[in-house]
Amino acid sequence: MDDVFNSVTEAMSRLKLGGAGIIKALVSGLHATSIAQGITKSSAEFNKSCSSIASQLESIIPNGTIYFSDLVLAGSSVEFPENHSSCNRPSQVVFEDTCRIALYVSTSNNSGVNMEAWLPRKWTGRFLSTGNGGLSGCIQYEDMAYGSALGFATVGTNNGHNGTSGEAFLNNLDVVEDFAYRSVLTGVSVGKTISKQFYSVPHAKSYYMGCSTGGRQGLKAAQDFPEHFDGIIAGAPAAAFSALESWHGYLHQITGPPGSPSFISPEQWNTLVDPDILDQCDTIDGVKDGILEDPNLCDYKPERLICPSHAKDRSTCLSGEQAKAIRKIFSPFYGSEGELLYPRLQPGSLNIVPNGPATVIYNDPNFNTTNLNLTDFSSEAANPFNIDTWNGDLSSLKSKSGKLLTWHGQADGLISSSNSERYYQHVGMGHCRGGPGAWAIGQSLAGTGGVVDEEMRRLKPDSEGGEGNVLMAMVRWVEQGIPPEELVGVKYVEDDKTLGVKRRRSHCRYPMRNVYDGVGDGDKMESWKCK
Repeated sequence: MDDVFNSVTEAMSRLKLGGAGIIKALVSGLHATSIAQGITKSSAEFNKSCSSIASQLESIIPNGTIYFSDLVLAGSSVEFPENHSSCNRPSQVVFEDTCRIALYVSTSNNSGVNMEAWLPRKWTGRFLSTGNGGLSGCIQYEDMAYGSALGFATVGTNNGHNGTSGEAFLNNLDVVEDFAYRSVLTGVSVGKTISKQFYSVPHAKSYYMGCSTGGRQGLKAAQDFPEHFDGIIAGAPAAAFSALESWHGYLHQITGPPGSPSFISPEQWNTLVDPDILDQCDTIDGVKDGILEDPNLCDYKPERLICPSHAKDRSTCLSGEQAKAIRKIFSPFYGSEGELLYPRLQPGSLNIVPNGPATVIYNDPNFNTTNLNLTDFSSEAANPFNIDTWNGDLSSLKSKSGKLLTWHGQADGLISSSNSERYYQHVGMGHCRGGPGAWAIGQSLAGTGGVVDEEMRRLKPDSEGGEGNVLMAMVRWVEQGIPPEELVGVKYVEDDKTLGVKRRRSHCRYPMRNVYDGVGDGDKMESWKCK
């Protein structure tokens, strides 16, 4: 793999996050460039620029409606009373003096995006576009605060609709088009115009960062409009979107509704299945720590939980139908012609999104996933605006020396991490955050323990304290030509940085994986080597 990293051919690398995920990096030419140079405005100049920018934008964004431009001082908490309640983002602390600009941009006669640009006073000359999650039409304000705190002119959109459901897609292909790609393209195009107008100079380097649907949006940018970005970070990408939604429907069909013989309740997952998975597979990596370092090595056998025929108390065991359902969930999903539709769910948590197939694929909110059959699952003709995002041709990204890094949680119960490996082959953590492993790699504000400090601002991907920062690692790759060989992840006690670090672990470049040395403390990253 080193030969590939030292060439200008397309290559991906995976970095495993023990119990948290895998990271891959696409090299499309290793041309070292100069570090972006920024601008720090005086407080008075910054305040003046922020108060006048809204009126300036009205004439240069003809299809836009400028709502406001507000000065937000460092340490302030911004409230979002207009935000859809399902977005569950009532407020956000801002870490640097920021000019917050909100606007609406029409994308067709029947659609448009709400978007915001957060412009920091201490600007590094870098631009950052952020993504969305699930079917969500919510600006991820935590990512806006994170990016602006690190000196990026940061933009985010509502993905062309409001709220977290897919109802807006029903009978409105224009909204589907926004969701598929146009919201990101609009955000980055308009966002760069805003940034240039505000700072009076264009950005030096442009980046993208998103997870889940945001990861798919990142791949979409890499595939279809790579000219807009120098570096793209695509976390847990929801690629092969139609197959993913069919897989969600298939999971419903496997388990059945509550009360059916094959249904496994959340309590049974938590108290029976998950502990049994750890009992069977936790020590495969050599350390009993509640983490499956590589779930691909786990051949879980749920049949061990089947109740004996004479058992009177069946609360501590499963029926044969339930064990059969679990076996199917942890097996690849094949179509009517024997073709692979979607890889298996990795042993771990389970969460199913119910309304994606109904509104996005079948355009019918009353569609019942229990009525699906293999022919339905195999049909991928409904791929509006190439929402599947499965194009393996990244030559355009390569030709402009663009960089693409993907990471994926291996305890992801929403999007199988094996799908990211499958895309890697196609090209030649918990879900996005959380879980027992060293999952915090600076992939979002949550990935910093909710704190942005000088340590987080460093270019080096693994700082002296051991916490990695995937965004700044990408900056280092783009601007210094140094690709990330590994990243350092951290697990805080109770996921609270103020309580200290529980474990650290280096995450390895694909196809290497972490191997325990057999003697050291399993919570110390020195006890693991990438091999």
